[in-house]
Amino acid sequence: MSPTKVIFDTDPGIDDAMALLFLKSSPALDLLGITTVLGNASIETTTRNALFLRQHFDITAPVARGAAAALNGVIAAVPEMVHGENGLGDIPLPEVDTSGLHALDAAHFLIETVRANPGEVTIIAVGRMTNLALALRLDPDFAPLVKSVVIMGGAFGFNGHSGNVTPVAEANIHGDPLAADEIFAGNWKVTVIGLDVTQEALMTNAYLAQLRDGAGANGQLIWDMTRLYAKFYNDVTGVDGVFGHDSLAVAYVIAPELFTTRSGPIRVVTEGLAEGQTIQQPDIRKFPPSPWSGLPSHDVCVACDTPAILDLYMKTIVDAA
Repeated sequence: MSPTKVIFDTDPGIDDAMALLFLKSSPALDLLGITTVLGNASIETTTRNALFLRQHFDITAPVARGAAAALNGVIAAVPEMVHGENGLGDIPLPEVDTSGLHALDAAHFLIETVRANPGEVTIIAVGRMTNLALALRLDPDFAPLVKSVVIMGGAFGFNGHSGNVTPVAEANIHGDPLAADEIFAGNWKVTVIGLDVTQEALMTNAYLAQLRDGAGANGQLIWDMTRLYAKFYNDVTGVDGVFGHDSLAVAYVIAPELFTTRSGPIRVVTEGLAEGQTIQQPDIRKFPPSPWSGLPSHDVCVACDTPAILDLYMKTIVDAA
């Protein structure tokens, strides 16, 4: 079987970097491009980080710079306490080679690449959904040409997990709730990998040390970046390690059989106390007319085989080292 063609929409970000290495290392995936968005850092920093990771991971696909603000124009504060001032755990970073920067912005790159490969491209979006919403606004007819959209975002209350920036909202969705609500209304198939499963996949410090020892320079880079990240999680939640987050979106594309999903239309609360909350109306029961009526059904991951996913991540990266 031919590898799945993918575009990685990202805001690197430590867990983004971990996911990008997973993606690049998998023979099941063919990376066509990296599109950047603000989120874990400013758009200048996330684009610089994407170019650095492209260089370090020996990726040939281009980087397309994306949205610098949410759809409503807001540029929110970046979470330096989570990802550091430079977005990658404050490790020393060299000057980057900018020759891999594509001439198109992210939204136009998404449209052009999908139209050049109709029905073949999966978009893995692990940051704010701004680039995807902008692409839909520019060209709504490109959406049915996308093979699938797999996002890391949201929280639906499964397995006891709710929000991580408010009690009900996950960071990627909270950062641009209007964009997320628009992409859930789009004419494409979306699968949501939310905190319901990503916070079930803890990569312990011992696991990360094993990756460091088995994956050469890339393993060492992941170890170095995650020192600040692991400290944040230990301080905030008491866990020994980091959650898999973005890497689970990649895992879903490689091995969807490791996940259990529930289908139904999704809305996002775009203002007020619950801003950023993701709410699915399940297809398994009937409801009276509501704001979910007439919207396409999408899949929300409600459970996953954590040991198998962690084994897949480790094996994929170590084998490619």
